[in-house]
Amino acid sequence: VTMFSGSKRLLQQNALMKLRVSLKSTIDKSKVPVLNEKDLEEKIMKGSGPGGQSVNTSGNCVMLRHIPTGTIVKVHESRLLHENQKLARKSMIDKLDKLFNGDLAVSEQKKAVLREKSYKKRAKNRKLSLLKSEWKDNSGITN
Repeated sequence: VTMFSGSKRLLQQNALMKLRVSLKSTIDKSKVPVLNEKDLEEKIMKGSGPGGQSVNTSGNCVMLRHIPTGTIVKVHESRLLHENQKLARKSMIDKLDKLFNGDLAVSEQKKAVLREKSYKKRAKNRKLSLLKSEWKDNSGITN
């Protein structure tokens, strides 16, 4: 352990915090649709899939239908009904956001930010690789 290891960790944490703040500040959530409970039709049904009797006999699968658009979401990720209801509403908001806002949807904005971040990282790595190869050529090091 060197005397600079603590400061290096602190610098990494600060960089990570700045990235989180910049990621949140670049995403526009003002156009996300608000769910109105009157516009939703909810059905609770028995689950299906792997798990046998414990899945097939309990009514914890939620099918949520947005009446104005006809969009349907079916969620059966948890054993608990109220968790599946929350997840179904969240999934419905995401689906409606994509339907109404297209490329300006929150999920699409997050993908764009991550694409830009990976592009910058690749460009930086290419530049460093080029500088390293130039340095090796100039210093006469092989390998």
